Amino acid sequence: VSLSSTIGATLAFLASRFLLSSIVERKFSERVTKINSGVQKEGAFYLLSLRLVPVFPFFLVNLAMGLTKIRTLTFAYVSLVGMLPGTAAYINAGTQLSEVTSLKSVLSPTVLVSFILIGVLPLFAKKLIDYFKRKAMNRKFKKPKAYDYNLLVIGAGSGGLVSAYIASAVKAKVALIEKHKMGGDCLNTGCVPSKALIRSAKIASHVRRANDFGIQVEKTSINFAAVMERVSNVINKIEPHDSVERYQNLGVECIHGEAKILSPFEVEVGAKVLTTRNIVIATGARPAVPSIPGLDEVDFLTSDTVWKLRDLPKRLLILGGGPIGCELAQAFQRLGSQVTIVELSARIMAREDEDVSQFVTGVFQREGINLLTSHKATRFGSDANGKYLVCDINGRESRVEFDQVLLALGRKANTQGFGLQELGVKLTERGTIDVNAYMQTNYPNIYACGDVAGPFQFTHTAAHQAWYAAVNALFSPFKKFAADYTVIPWCTFVDPEVARVGLNESEAKERSLEFETTKYYIDDLDRAIADSEDHGFVKVLTGKNSDHILGVTIVGDHASDTIAEFVAAMKNKIGLKKILGTIHIYPTFAEANKYAAGLWQQNHKPERALKFLKWFHSKRRG
Repeated sequence: VSLSSTIGATLAFLASRFLLSSIVERKFSERVTKINSGVQKEGAFYLLSLRLVPVFPFFLVNLAMGLTKIRTLTFAYVSLVGMLPGTAAYINAGTQLSEVTSLKSVLSPTVLVSFILIGVLPLFAKKLIDYFKRKAMNRKFKKPKAYDYNLLVIGAGSGGLVSAYIASAVKAKVALIEKHKMGGDCLNTGCVPSKALIRSAKIASHVRRANDFGIQVEKTSINFAAVMERVSNVINKIEPHDSVERYQNLGVECIHGEAKILSPFEVEVGAKVLTTRNIVIATGARPAVPSIPGLDEVDFLTSDTVWKLRDLPKRLLILGGGPIGCELAQAFQRLGSQVTIVELSARIMAREDEDVSQFVTGVFQREGINLLTSHKATRFGSDANGKYLVCDINGRESRVEFDQVLLALGRKANTQGFGLQELGVKLTERGTIDVNAYMQTNYPNIYACGDVAGPFQFTHTAAHQAWYAAVNALFSPFKKFAADYTVIPWCTFVDPEVARVGLNESEAKERSLEFETTKYYIDDLDRAIADSEDHGFVKVLTGKNSDHILGVTIVGDHASDTIAEFVAAMKNKIGLKKILGTIHIYPTFAEANKYAAGLWQQNHKPERALKFLKWFHSKRRG
């Protein structure tokens, strides 16, 4: 039976390969390439797991594997080995069932045990696979007889702090290793300082608009050094939340120094080697620095170093029109710099829908920011007139002069210098640590979270992942939780803010989803009119003829706060009808959510029922 089932499976596999694979490759080339990359690395193991733990029917496994590049011989022998235990269990159950002669014999121990074996086999096989995988990875390392810690966390940014906090909360012995400053990028060079700067810049813009509110303002000036000192003061005020003292009081041992992972169980800090059952890597990311000729000669700034400025750059060039570039561009323009954004793409904020990008572009242009899209930076230089950048525009050269340049080209995961390469921890094509749904690396007791793991590089997703990393590390194999990325919100803090959760129109079209778009313009909102912030929109994507929310984009004042209602709705599977039926305080920006839901309802009004009601009421009038 085992041999014949293997032959049948292999024939189905070959049929799929010769009849379907070329069609599938043409239609889904990008996805197939990614799948084949995984199959090339661990195809035999994936197939064995599917055979031993039959999550999908075997006939679907046969057809699906035929679409990959796995070798036929590998498929055949792995299938033979993988299906053998199940075949034995089914034959045994069938044999016992054939010997049933009465109702009483159905409940005999041999029959019951036979069917229990069929149910238990997948669970047992999964545990067995996990055991062998763990043993294979750790075979070359000596396991300590006792451990100094239950958990060692490397990096005290958002992900590391939350991991350590959770471990201490459940009374595990945990150490947190940080080589620089507690709080990581978010506190020291990212979210906190940038929002403090943006706030000062917004006040400056309000002062310029004072006449719009009936207030006469005499001549004002901006003290840039004082603005940057305020940024430092904000960091200092928040710093105790992430301090060594606070975490030590919570039961976390904080260690200052550089960590080096020697084995899955050992981490070296200075001259001391610490042993641990589990490790969480939360080393974050750093600004990406491109290889552009002449860049090293122009004393460039990044989002890490810009906070050291005390003199306002007269002409600031920002390389990159993504979220970081746009936020800092608007802030510096409002504080008095002449800002130029150079962006390779055809538009800024390219991850957002085109109408969002166009809206922000209009705001930037009105504020005087110089936008150079479709410009490829080719080389930096300097001469008697100062520093300059040469750009390529479809084969034509353009020169952009500046006083200082700020790089805002994304962030690169910190994976070098602490033992990952020597240990053989796998990385993704994007350079982040490759983790599974449980935040595990290819070493089952080494976990990673936050920017170093991706795929989302936000402070709130780092904290979200940290919960899974810490809980899974401390309670596996008894209980594990798969990280949930179904509802991830984020915001670009330009003015007006751009907040998003779920899919936008571009992504929905890429996935070939059937959807509807409802768009409510905030220029109709009473509170926005009262605040003279009546611009922007709420755009909601729903399923076809459904109030189920697929995604929301809000462009407007307080968008980062207003979108929270949609985040909760999506997380709890609440549709637009229930948002429409929820009382909202008047007048608030949150009412825009209800009005968007009302527009959806208006577009789906029951025409037949309304015609009947019109007739009904006319009859009642006599």
